[in-house]
Amino acid sequence: MPTETILLDHRTSRSEKHAKNKDASLIKIADHCVACGLCLPHCPTYRKTQSEADSPRGRIALMRGVLEERLPFSERFIEHIDLCLTCHACERACPNNVAYGELVDGMRVKIETKRNSGFLHKLALRHMMTRPRLLQAIAASLRIYVKSGAQSVVRKSGLLKLLGLDKLERNLPPLETPVRWKSIYPVLGNARAEVGLFLGCIARTIDTTTLRATTFVLNRLGYTVIVPPEQNCCGALHSHSGERETAINLAQQNMRAFDHVDTIISTASGCGAQLGEYDQLLKNEFPTFSRKVVDIATFLNQADGWDDVAITPLNAKIVVHDPCTLRNVMRQEKSPYELLKRIPGVDIKALPGNDQCCGGAGNYFLHFPEMADSLVNDKINALKQSGADYLVSANIGCALFMRLRNTTTIEILHPVVLLARQMGFIC
Repeated sequence: MPTETILLDHRTSRSEKHAKNKDASLIKIADHCVACGLCLPHCPTYRKTQSEADSPRGRIALMRGVLEERLPFSERFIEHIDLCLTCHACERACPNNVAYGELVDGMRVKIETKRNSGFLHKLALRHMMTRPRLLQAIAASLRIYVKSGAQSVVRKSGLLKLLGLDKLERNLPPLETPVRWKSIYPVLGNARAEVGLFLGCIARTIDTTTLRATTFVLNRLGYTVIVPPEQNCCGALHSHSGERETAINLAQQNMRAFDHVDTIISTASGCGAQLGEYDQLLKNEFPTFSRKVVDIATFLNQADGWDDVAITPLNAKIVVHDPCTLRNVMRQEKSPYELLKRIPGVDIKALPGNDQCCGGAGNYFLHFPEMADSLVNDKINALKQSGADYLVSANIGCALFMRLRNTTTIEILHPVVLLARQMGFIC
């Protein structure tokens, strides 16, 4: 047998062995499920469909059956897995601590190897989301597209529908003025400490107000803010879409970028949750990194310097939305409430239905608009009945999706922006 053939056979066997080992690790996670059903009432898709196949317990049974080759790797199976929002509500409810998120993300890696995702999907995840400067250039072009009047012309032409871009274009968010970020934002005098600020990819493009407000508040409290220019996308969308290799590459890049920083501030809980799982993603290659990551509200609640700042009272009712990532993954959902209490005069309440996902879930609302709209309509209806002046959310993805569907005049913003305004921040 030719040498090249022997080497090829050797590589194939190693690849198959690796795949079997991965399957075995996923089956081991699935075997922790005792099918008690306590997760069912906490699952958004099960509550909407009442289908066992769209519940965590049902999906685990399906995944185990496919992994053990008792069930076919069919399109119908993939649809049930894709419909999962990865909100982790089932993990929080599970008495046996089943790592459902790790299981479904692992299965999506296998799914991605079985199907050929669309060109635009791959282009966005592999080439656009991983290049912050390119994203900002695209955002600048879109601002011209909207402000020049070209948007109206193109919509009427039918070209967007022909290219399959009409759904995406309809969900274009308001694009904020871009920021040329400095690598350091020092305080006057002696700093209490230095903290790193994670910009993310979407947030640095469409939520610069929150990032600027965060820098403002931290500086006012005496903290120097470090913004490593080498940082990149957190990789959450990649992890949940089966693009694990890209997610790992992004994790390694961000770990190197923040290597010299002891505290990493996240303003978007979706990013914070992903950063906090880097140790697991990289099999503890950097075992201390995830412990550095903290949500901005949690950090500010523990920060010093509050006696040195003035906060203007605000006579307003605020309802707080709990993002799934902040509640179910980071377990820091109480932090925004505590932070907002620093504003004199406010009335703070939880948005009813906070235990359920808003339906945004990254780019989920583009792939499953019917389910996503059903879930977000629940939020908007609760908001209408709340009598609130403001709705605050600690995740840009959730806030963005709710803003796009908001039919009220109630302002939706990040809690740190509201606090910063009362401290003199000008948006």
